[in-house]
Order: sequence, then structure tokens, then C-alpha cells
Amino acid sequence: MKKKQRETHTGAGRLARALYLFVVVSFVGPIVYLLIRMAAGGLPEGGAGNHSRADYVLMLVECVLGLSVINLPVLLSKKLRFELPVVLYVLYIVFLYCAIFLGEVQSFYYLIPHWDVFLHAFSSVLVGLFGFMVVTILNRDERIVVRLSPFFVSLFAFSFAATIGALWEVYEFAFDGFLGLNMQKFITADGTVLIGRAALTDTMKDIIVDLLGALAASVIGYVSIKNEKLWFVATLTDRASD
Repeated sequence: MKKKQRETHTGAGRLARALYLFVVVSFVGPIVYLLIRMAAGGLPEGGAGNHSRADYVLMLVECVLGLSVINLPVLLSKKLRFELPVVLYVLYIVFLYCAIFLGEVQSFYYLIPHWDVFLHAFSSVLVGLFGFMVVTILNRDERIVVRLSPFFVSLFAFSFAATIGALWEVYEFAFDGFLGLNMQKFITADGTVLIGRAALTDTMKDIIVDLLGALAASVIGYVSIKNEKLWFVATLTDRASD
């Protein structure tokens, strides 16, 4: 039985590595293409819609950012000395691919209705579960004196996910101003600049979805802790040694 478990999780690890390489290539390709276009005569001018100059700049920034953060969970796991669950890592890579390559490069934000809502819900649940994982691992550490109840673990996970969502909105606002991007979608695909309440709709919708996703992760995590089903904490090493 243990041998079969090891083979299963070794296969999952290989799948994760293959997915990682696929997503890295999907980011590098657009970066090379855009740099060549810039060197050959610059990015095309246009409105704020699909494949405009602003979209190309945003595409380049997002792909570079994706390459910068794709290894962040692994680096944190080494720095903080915990093993990252393969399920969460795979979901993290899938999120980056959906948000950057599909969302920006393939213009899913314009082509697929509510694509950004789906991604914010996905990311907030993912971040919430990551918060659960960190606190639960700390609760297992015998050197830590304080032990948190399932309620306070859930409260931390909710607050953690909500904070990350708020910081993301600050990032979008700042880079829209610094680089003339349109991450907050205050300019429509046909170039119309939204004003007043309409301009706030995208940001407020994202914040509300982030809070709902954080709440969903808190409920899932709370029920999992109460029933001792800590699937978001178990690592490949943990399961293979059962």
C-alpha cells in the first residue's frame, strides 16, 4: 500500500514539475515576442481595448511578474522550513496561468464574461487555504507555546486572504497610475473612460469577491479542522509515510 502511495505522489510531483515548465514557457514566449516588437519599432498605438498599446505593456509587466512569483511558494517553504502541499502548489500555478497567460495574453478578461470574478474567487480561496496551512503547521510545532482554536485559525485565514486581496488592489491602482495600464478596467474595450461610481465598480466587485472567497476558505478550513481532514496541510512526504 505504501509503495502504491509513493508511486502516486511521485507521479503527482512529476505532473507539477511538467505544469511548472509549461507555464514558465507560456510567460517567456510573450516576453520575447514583445521585446522583439519593441526593438523593431515599438508597440502599436491604440485605445484601451484588446491588443492596444496599454494592453501590450500590461502583458509584458504581468508576464515578468509571473516569472518572478511562480517560485515564491517554494522559496517560502525553504525559508520557513515547511513542505508545500502539491495540491496547493498546482492550484497556484494554474491560477497564474489563468490570470496572466489566458487573462492578459489571450485576452480572456475581454472575451470571457466575469473572467476576473472567477479568478478573484479562485485566488482568495487559495490564499485562505494557504493561511490555514501555515497556522496549522505552526500549531503542530512543539516549540510554539500558544495554540489557536479552530475558530481563531479560521479568523486568521480569513484576515490573511482579505489582506492579500486588498494589497492586490493597491498594486493594480499604483501600476495603473505609474505605467498607464488598465488593470482596474476603468477603460472599456472600446476606449471609453469610466467616471464616478462606474469607475469604482470593478475594484469594489473584486474586493467583495475576495471577501466571499476568504469566507468560503474559512468555512472549508474550519470544517476540515473540526473533522481532522487536513488535506490542505498534508504533503507528499507526509502521505507517502502513512
